[in-house]
Amino acid sequence: MNSLEGIRVLDLSRFQACPLCGMLLGDLGAEVIRIEEPGGAPDRTWGQCGPDGESLLYKVICRNKKCATLRINTPEGREILRELVKRSDVLLHNYTPGAPIAAEVDYERLKEVNEGIIVAALSGYGQYGPNAQRPGFDGTAQARSGGMVLTGFPGDPPIKTGVPFVDVSAGLFTTVAVLSALYHRQRTGKGQAIDVSLYDTATFIAQSMGTLLLYHFYGEIRRQIGNRGFHSYNACLEAKDGWVVLSVVTNSIWKRFTEKIGRPEMANDPRFGSDMDRFRNADLINEVVGEWVAARTVDELVKLCEQARVPCEPVQTIAQLLTDPQVQAREMVQYFDYPDLGKIPIPGIPMKLSLTPGSIRNHAPALGEHNEYVYCQLLSLSQEKVSSLKQQGVI
Repeated sequence: MNSLEGIRVLDLSRFQACPLCGMLLGDLGAEVIRIEEPGGAPDRTWGQCGPDGESLLYKVICRNKKCATLRINTPEGREILRELVKRSDVLLHNYTPGAPIAAEVDYERLKEVNEGIIVAALSGYGQYGPNAQRPGFDGTAQARSGGMVLTGFPGDPPIKTGVPFVDVSAGLFTTVAVLSALYHRQRTGKGQAIDVSLYDTATFIAQSMGTLLLYHFYGEIRRQIGNRGFHSYNACLEAKDGWVVLSVVTNSIWKRFTEKIGRPEMANDPRFGSDMDRFRNADLINEVVGEWVAARTVDELVKLCEQARVPCEPVQTIAQLLTDPQVQAREMVQYFDYPDLGKIPIPGIPMKLSLTPGSIRNHAPALGEHNEYVYCQLLSLSQEKVSSLKQQGVI
Protein backbone atom coordinates (compact mmCIF):
# COMPACT_ATOMS: atom_id res chain seq x y z
CA MET A 1 0.00 0.00 0.00
CA ASN A 2 1.16 3.53 -0.81
CA SER A 3 0.50 6.29 1.71
CA LEU A 4 -1.33 8.72 -0.60
CA GLU A 5 -3.80 6.26 -2.14
CA GLY A 6 -7.17 7.98 -2.48
CA ILE A 7 -5.65 11.45 -3.02
CA ARG A 8 -6.31 12.96 -6.46
CA VAL A 9 -4.00 15.63 -7.86
CA LEU A 10 -4.61 17.80 -10.92
CA ASP A 11 -1.21 18.69 -12.35
CA LEU A 12 -1.32 21.70 -14.66
CA SER A 13 2.39 22.42 -14.28
CA ARG A 14 5.13 22.36 -16.89
CA PHE A 15 8.91 21.82 -17.20
CA GLN A 16 10.70 20.58 -14.04
CA ALA A 17 10.15 22.11 -10.61
CA CYS A 18 6.40 21.81 -10.08
CA PRO A 19 5.99 18.62 -12.19
CA LEU A 20 8.59 17.02 -9.90
CA CYS A 21 6.20 17.63 -7.00
CA GLY A 22 3.47 15.84 -8.94
CA MET A 23 5.86 12.97 -9.65
CA LEU A 24 6.71 12.54 -5.97
CA LEU A 25 3.06 12.61 -4.96
CA GLY A 26 2.42 10.00 -7.63
CA ASP A 27 5.33 7.88 -6.40
CA LEU A 28 3.70 7.91 -2.96
CA GLY A 29 0.42 6.64 -4.34
CA ALA A 30 -1.64 9.69 -5.29
CA GLU A 31 -3.62 9.63 -8.52
CA VAL A 32 -2.00 12.44 -10.52
CA ILE A 33 -3.80 13.67 -13.63
CA ARG A 34 -1.71 15.87 -15.88
CA ILE A 35 -3.84 18.36 -17.81
CA GLU A 36 -2.42 19.46 -21.17
CA GLU A 37 -3.74 21.59 -24.00
CA PRO A 38 -5.01 19.47 -26.92
CA GLY A 39 -1.89 20.12 -29.02
CA GLY A 40 0.42 19.09 -26.19
CA ALA A 41 2.32 21.11 -23.59
CA PRO A 42 5.68 22.65 -24.58
CA ASP A 43 7.66 20.55 -22.10
CA ARG A 44 6.57 17.34 -23.80
CA THR A 45 9.06 18.01 -26.59
CA TRP A 46 11.35 20.48 -24.78
CA GLY A 47 15.13 20.05 -24.73
CA GLN A 48 16.80 16.76 -25.55
CA CYS A 49 14.29 14.24 -26.86
CA GLY A 50 14.39 10.47 -27.08
CA PRO A 51 14.11 8.34 -30.23
CA ASP A 52 10.32 8.73 -30.04
CA GLY A 53 10.54 12.52 -30.18
CA GLU A 54 9.48 12.94 -26.56
CA SER A 55 11.51 14.90 -24.01
CA LEU A 56 13.88 12.91 -21.81
CA LEU A 57 12.90 15.11 -18.87
CA TYR A 58 9.22 14.39 -19.48
CA LYS A 59 9.86 10.64 -19.27
CA VAL A 60 11.31 11.09 -15.78
CA ILE A 61 9.06 13.62 -14.08
CA CYS A 62 5.75 12.49 -15.57
CA ARG A 63 5.92 8.87 -14.47
CA ASN A 64 3.01 7.68 -12.35
CA LYS A 65 0.70 10.23 -13.95
CA LYS A 66 -2.36 10.06 -16.15
CA CYS A 67 -2.84 12.58 -18.96
CA ALA A 68 -5.99 14.27 -20.20
CA THR A 69 -6.27 17.11 -22.70
CA LEU A 70 -8.26 20.23 -21.90
CA ARG A 71 -8.29 23.79 -23.18
CA ILE A 72 -9.04 25.60 -19.95
CA ASN A 73 -9.49 29.11 -21.35
CA THR A 74 -12.78 28.26 -23.04
CA PRO A 75 -16.26 28.38 -21.47
CA GLU A 76 -16.68 24.61 -21.55
CA GLY A 77 -13.06 24.09 -20.50
CA ARG A 78 -13.59 26.23 -17.41
CA GLU A 79 -16.69 24.27 -16.46
CA ILE A 80 -14.89 20.94 -16.92
CA LEU A 81 -12.03 22.17 -14.75
CA ARG A 82 -14.50 23.13 -12.02
CA GLU A 83 -16.01 19.65 -12.16
CA LEU A 84 -12.55 18.11 -11.87
CA VAL A 85 -11.73 20.36 -8.92
CA LYS A 86 -14.89 19.15 -7.14
CA ARG A 87 -13.50 15.63 -7.35
CA SER A 88 -9.88 16.43 -6.49
CA ASP A 89 -7.74 17.17 -3.46
CA VAL A 90 -4.80 19.13 -4.88
CA LEU A 91 -4.16 21.31 -7.91
CA LEU A 92 -0.61 22.10 -9.00
CA HIS A 93 0.38 24.86 -11.41
CA ASN A 94 3.29 27.11 -12.27
CA TYR A 95 1.56 29.93 -14.12
CA THR A 96 3.15 33.35 -13.66
CA PRO A 97 0.93 35.69 -11.62
CA GLY A 98 -0.94 38.01 -13.96
CA ALA A 99 -1.00 35.55 -16.84
CA PRO A 100 -4.57 35.15 -18.20
CA ILE A 101 -4.68 31.43 -17.42
CA ALA A 102 -3.52 32.05 -13.82
CA ALA A 103 -6.91 33.56 -12.97
CA GLU A 104 -8.61 30.28 -13.87
CA VAL A 105 -6.72 28.41 -11.13
CA ASP A 106 -6.83 31.09 -8.45
CA TYR A 107 -7.40 29.54 -5.02
CA GLU A 108 -10.08 32.05 -4.00
CA ARG A 109 -12.08 31.07 -7.06
CA LEU A 110 -11.58 27.32 -6.76
CA LYS A 111 -12.36 27.08 -3.05
CA GLU A 112 -15.90 28.21 -3.88
CA VAL A 113 -16.21 24.94 -5.79
CA ASN A 114 -14.36 22.77 -3.27
CA GLU A 115 -13.63 24.11 0.21
CA GLY A 116 -11.04 21.39 0.73
CA ILE A 117 -9.03 22.01 -2.43
CA ILE A 118 -5.32 22.70 -1.98
CA VAL A 119 -3.85 24.90 -4.72
CA ALA A 120 -0.07 24.86 -4.95
CA ALA A 121 1.46 27.54 -7.15
CA LEU A 122 5.17 27.39 -7.94
CA SER A 123 6.50 30.41 -9.83
CA GLY A 124 9.72 32.28 -10.45
CA TYR A 125 9.22 34.97 -7.80
CA GLY A 126 6.07 34.07 -5.87
CA GLN A 127 2.51 35.34 -5.88
CA TYR A 128 3.32 38.82 -4.56
CA GLY A 129 6.16 41.33 -4.43
CA PRO A 130 7.48 43.79 -7.05
CA ASN A 131 8.81 41.01 -9.29
CA ALA A 132 5.90 38.58 -8.98
CA GLN A 133 4.99 38.83 -12.67
CA ARG A 134 8.57 38.36 -13.85
CA PRO A 135 9.36 34.98 -15.46
CA GLY A 136 12.19 32.98 -13.93
CA PHE A 137 14.04 29.70 -14.23
CA ASP A 138 16.62 27.71 -12.28
CA GLY A 139 19.60 29.58 -13.75
CA THR A 140 18.21 33.06 -13.14
CA ALA A 141 17.37 32.10 -9.55
CA GLN A 142 20.91 30.79 -9.01
CA ALA A 143 22.31 34.08 -10.29
CA ARG A 144 20.19 36.45 -8.25
CA SER A 145 20.41 34.46 -5.01
CA GLY A 146 24.18 34.86 -4.67
CA GLY A 147 24.92 31.20 -5.31
CA MET A 148 26.78 31.69 -8.59
CA VAL A 149 29.48 33.89 -7.06
CA LEU A 150 30.44 30.93 -4.85
CA THR A 151 30.62 28.42 -7.67
CA GLY A 152 33.85 27.84 -9.58
CA PHE A 153 37.45 28.71 -8.78
CA PRO A 154 38.93 32.11 -7.84
CA GLY A 155 39.16 34.25 -10.94
CA ASP A 156 36.44 32.35 -12.77
CA PRO A 157 33.38 34.19 -14.07
CA PRO A 158 30.16 33.42 -12.17
CA ILE A 159 29.23 29.78 -12.84
CA LYS A 160 25.87 28.03 -12.73
CA THR A 161 25.80 24.47 -11.47
CA GLY A 162 25.06 21.85 -14.11
CA VAL A 163 22.57 20.17 -11.79
CA PRO A 164 19.30 22.18 -11.52
CA PHE A 165 19.26 22.15 -7.72
CA VAL A 166 16.87 25.11 -7.48
CA ASP A 167 14.21 23.40 -9.59
CA VAL A 168 14.54 20.14 -7.68
CA SER A 169 14.56 21.83 -4.27
CA ALA A 170 11.54 23.97 -5.13
CA GLY A 171 9.69 20.83 -6.18
CA LEU A 172 10.61 19.22 -2.87
CA PHE A 173 9.50 22.27 -0.87
CA THR A 174 6.18 22.23 -2.74
CA THR A 175 5.77 18.54 -1.93
CA VAL A 176 6.41 19.17 1.77
CA ALA A 177 3.88 22.01 1.72
CA VAL A 178 1.24 19.86 0.01
CA LEU A 179 1.69 17.06 2.54
CA SER A 180 1.44 19.59 5.39
CA ALA A 181 -1.72 21.08 3.88
CA LEU A 182 -3.25 17.63 3.48
CA TYR A 183 -2.57 16.92 7.17
CA HIS A 184 -4.13 20.26 8.14
CA ARG A 185 -7.18 19.52 5.99
CA GLN A 186 -7.57 16.12 7.64
CA ARG A 187 -8.02 17.92 10.95
CA THR A 188 -10.05 20.93 9.79
CA GLY A 189 -11.65 20.06 6.45
CA LYS A 190 -10.19 23.22 4.93
CA GLY A 191 -7.86 23.49 1.98
CA GLN A 192 -5.44 26.36 1.42
CA ALA A 193 -3.17 28.14 -1.04
CA ILE A 194 0.52 27.23 -1.28
CA ASP A 195 3.01 29.74 -2.67
CA VAL A 196 6.54 28.53 -3.50
CA SER A 197 9.05 30.38 -5.67
CA LEU A 198 12.33 29.49 -7.34
CA TYR A 199 13.91 32.70 -6.04
CA ASP A 200 12.83 32.06 -2.44
CA THR A 201 14.19 28.54 -2.75
CA ALA A 202 17.53 29.65 -4.17
CA THR A 203 17.85 32.40 -1.57
CA PHE A 204 17.16 29.95 1.25
CA ILE A 205 19.75 27.50 -0.05
CA ALA A 206 22.39 30.22 -0.49
CA GLN A 207 21.69 31.45 3.07
CA SER A 208 21.62 28.01 4.66
CA MET A 209 25.43 27.87 4.96
CA GLY A 210 25.49 31.09 6.95
CA THR A 211 26.32 33.52 4.14
CA LEU A 212 24.13 36.26 5.57
CA LEU A 213 25.57 35.84 9.05
CA LEU A 214 29.10 35.85 7.65
CA TYR A 215 28.35 39.20 6.08
CA HIS A 216 26.46 40.47 9.16
CA PHE A 217 29.18 39.65 11.69
CA TYR A 218 32.35 40.05 9.64
CA GLY A 219 31.40 42.02 6.52
CA GLU A 220 32.74 39.20 4.35
CA ILE A 221 31.23 38.26 1.03
CA ARG A 222 32.60 34.84 0.15
CA ARG A 223 33.59 34.44 -3.51
CA GLN A 224 34.45 31.37 -5.59
CA ILE A 225 35.81 28.64 -3.36
CA GLY A 226 36.41 25.91 -5.90
CA ASN A 227 36.06 22.48 -4.34
CA ARG A 228 36.70 23.66 -0.79
CA GLY A 229 33.96 23.37 1.77
CA PHE A 230 32.29 26.59 2.82
CA HIS A 231 34.01 26.43 6.22
CA SER A 232 36.08 23.23 6.25
CA TYR A 233 38.66 21.25 4.28
CA ASN A 234 37.18 19.65 1.19
CA ALA A 235 39.28 18.79 -1.84
CA CYS A 236 38.94 17.24 -5.27
CA LEU A 237 42.31 15.69 -6.15
CA GLU A 238 43.68 13.59 -8.97
CA ALA A 239 44.65 9.99 -8.30
CA LYS A 240 46.48 7.57 -10.60
CA ASP A 241 43.36 6.63 -12.50
CA GLY A 242 40.75 9.27 -11.74
CA TRP A 243 39.64 11.89 -9.24
CA VAL A 244 38.42 11.69 -5.66
CA VAL A 245 36.67 14.10 -3.33
CA LEU A 246 37.74 14.27 0.32
CA SER A 247 35.51 15.80 3.01
CA VAL A 248 37.73 16.10 6.07
CA VAL A 249 35.46 18.02 8.43
CA THR A 250 35.68 18.26 12.24
CA ASN A 251 38.82 17.87 14.31
CA SER A 252 38.26 14.18 15.01
CA ILE A 253 38.08 13.25 11.32
CA TRP A 254 41.09 15.48 10.61
CA LYS A 255 43.09 13.65 13.27
CA ARG A 256 42.20 10.24 11.85
CA PHE A 257 43.03 11.42 8.37
CA THR A 258 46.49 12.74 9.27
CA GLU A 259 47.29 9.41 10.93
CA LYS A 260 46.15 7.47 7.86
CA ILE A 261 48.34 9.50 5.49
CA GLY A 262 51.34 9.14 7.80
CA ARG A 263 51.47 12.81 8.85
CA PRO A 264 50.13 12.81 12.44
CA GLU A 265 52.08 15.99 13.24
CA MET A 266 49.66 17.94 11.01
CA ALA A 267 46.91 17.32 13.56
CA ASN A 268 48.73 19.54 16.06
CA ASP A 269 49.91 22.17 13.57
CA PRO A 270 48.25 25.49 14.57
CA ARG A 271 47.80 26.34 10.89
CA PHE A 272 45.34 23.44 10.70
CA GLY A 273 43.90 23.62 14.21
CA SER A 274 40.23 24.12 13.30
CA ASP A 275 37.91 23.69 10.35
CA MET A 276 38.27 27.37 9.47
CA ASP A 277 42.06 27.18 9.78
CA ARG A 278 42.03 24.25 7.38
CA PHE A 279 39.69 26.12 5.06
CA ARG A 280 42.03 29.12 4.93
CA ASN A 281 45.15 26.98 4.51
CA ALA A 282 43.74 24.40 2.12
CA ASP A 283 46.50 25.08 -0.42
CA LEU A 284 49.15 24.07 2.13
CA ILE A 285 47.24 20.90 2.95
CA ASN A 286 46.82 20.09 -0.74
CA GLU A 287 50.58 20.16 -1.23
CA VAL A 288 50.88 17.21 1.14
CA VAL A 289 47.62 15.41 0.47
CA GLY A 290 47.90 15.88 -3.28
CA GLU A 291 51.11 13.81 -3.37
CA TRP A 292 49.54 11.10 -1.20
CA VAL A 293 46.50 10.92 -3.49
CA ALA A 294 48.51 11.01 -6.74
CA ALA A 295 50.50 7.93 -5.71
CA ARG A 296 47.39 5.74 -5.35
CA THR A 297 44.44 4.51 -7.36
CA VAL A 298 40.91 5.65 -6.71
CA ASP A 299 39.94 2.27 -5.24
CA GLU A 300 42.94 2.30 -2.91
CA LEU A 301 42.10 5.77 -1.66
CA VAL A 302 38.45 4.97 -1.03
CA LYS A 303 39.38 1.83 0.93
CA LEU A 304 42.08 3.57 2.99
CA CYS A 305 39.76 6.42 3.89
CA GLU A 306 36.94 4.03 4.70
CA GLN A 307 39.25 2.27 7.17
CA ALA A 308 39.84 5.61 8.89
CA ARG A 309 36.16 6.63 8.60
CA VAL A 310 37.04 9.62 6.47
CA PRO A 311 34.50 10.55 3.76
CA CYS A 312 36.09 9.94 0.36
CA GLU A 313 34.38 9.10 -2.92
CA PRO A 314 35.31 8.87 -6.59
CA VAL A 315 34.17 11.46 -9.12
CA GLN A 316 32.00 9.21 -11.27
CA THR A 317 30.50 9.47 -14.71
CA ILE A 318 26.91 8.47 -15.44
CA ALA A 319 28.21 5.21 -16.98
CA GLN A 320 29.95 4.37 -13.69
CA LEU A 321 26.82 5.28 -11.73
CA LEU A 322 24.88 2.54 -13.50
CA THR A 323 27.16 -0.14 -12.04
CA ASP A 324 27.59 1.44 -8.60
CA PRO A 325 26.74 -1.30 -6.06
CA GLN A 326 25.19 1.18 -3.62
CA VAL A 327 22.96 2.58 -6.35
CA GLN A 328 21.95 -0.97 -7.25
CA ALA A 329 21.28 -1.97 -3.65
CA ARG A 330 19.10 1.09 -3.08
CA GLU A 331 17.35 0.70 -6.46
CA MET A 332 18.16 4.28 -7.39
CA VAL A 333 18.24 3.37 -11.07
CA GLN A 334 15.25 1.33 -12.16
CA TYR A 335 14.59 -0.12 -15.59
CA PHE A 336 11.03 0.40 -16.69
CA ASP A 337 9.22 -0.82 -19.81
CA TYR A 338 8.38 2.08 -22.08
CA PRO A 339 6.20 1.79 -25.20
CA ASP A 340 8.30 1.26 -28.34
CA LEU A 341 11.54 1.86 -26.41
CA GLY A 342 11.89 -1.28 -24.31
CA LYS A 343 13.38 -1.04 -20.85
CA ILE A 344 14.82 2.39 -20.08
CA PRO A 345 16.68 3.56 -16.95
CA ILE A 346 14.91 6.12 -14.78
CA PRO A 347 15.77 7.47 -11.31
CA GLY A 348 14.52 5.41 -8.40
CA ILE A 349 12.59 6.65 -5.38
CA PRO A 350 14.82 8.45 -2.84
CA MET A 351 12.35 8.18 0.09
CA LYS A 352 12.36 4.76 1.74
CA LEU A 353 9.27 4.14 3.93
CA SER A 354 9.06 0.89 5.86
CA LEU A 355 5.27 0.44 5.77
CA THR A 356 4.13 2.53 2.81
CA PRO A 357 6.98 2.54 0.30
CA GLY A 358 6.49 4.43 -2.92
CA SER A 359 6.53 2.68 -6.28
CA ILE A 360 6.98 3.37 -9.98
CA ARG A 361 3.85 1.92 -11.49
CA ASN A 362 3.35 3.65 -14.82
CA HIS A 363 5.40 5.29 -17.54
CA ALA A 364 4.89 8.93 -18.49
CA PRO A 365 1.58 9.02 -20.38
CA ALA A 366 1.01 9.75 -24.03
CA LEU A 367 -0.88 12.93 -24.86
CA GLY A 368 -4.54 12.42 -23.93
CA GLU A 369 -3.95 8.77 -23.06
CA HIS A 370 -6.48 8.91 -20.22
CA ASN A 371 -9.16 11.12 -21.79
CA GLU A 372 -11.71 8.30 -21.72
CA TYR A 373 -11.01 7.62 -18.04
CA VAL A 374 -11.25 11.29 -17.04
CA TYR A 375 -14.26 12.29 -19.13
CA CYS A 376 -16.28 9.08 -19.35
CA GLN A 377 -15.52 7.43 -16.01
CA LEU A 378 -14.59 10.27 -13.68
CA LEU A 379 -16.99 12.93 -15.01
CA SER A 380 -19.57 10.49 -16.47
CA LEU A 381 -19.80 12.30 -19.81
CA SER A 382 -21.31 10.45 -22.75
CA GLN A 383 -19.24 9.36 -25.73
CA GLU A 384 -21.26 11.78 -27.84
CA LYS A 385 -20.37 14.68 -25.53
CA VAL A 386 -16.72 13.72 -25.54
CA SER A 387 -16.70 13.57 -29.34
CA SER A 388 -18.33 16.98 -29.50
CA LEU A 389 -15.76 18.48 -27.11
CA LYS A 390 -12.98 17.01 -29.23
CA GLN A 391 -14.43 18.46 -32.44
CA GLN A 392 -14.64 21.87 -30.79
CA GLY A 393 -10.99 21.69 -29.74
CA VAL A 394 -11.86 21.79 -26.02
CA ILE A 395 -10.18 18.44 -25.35
